[in-house]
Amino acid sequence: MVELLRTNDPVRLSFLQAVLTDAGIESVVLDAFSAAVDGSIGAVQRRLAVLEEDLPAAQRLLKEIGEAW
Repeated sequence: MVELLRTNDPVRLSFLQAVLTDAGIESVVLDAFSAAVDGSIGAVQRRLAVLEEDLPAAQRLLKEIGEAW
């Protein structure tokens, strides 16, 4: 798995995971537990990761929906 993006926004993560799933791209949220443990200070960002071979397609998809950085 390779990192696609980092964010502290759980709603954005959920949305992006749904978009990726609809496109047939498997994804996983990393560091969710650590981010939850740190409370509301936001020191640890959650990371959205995809398989390395899916990275180019995932990046294109995020760019198409206006979620590219």
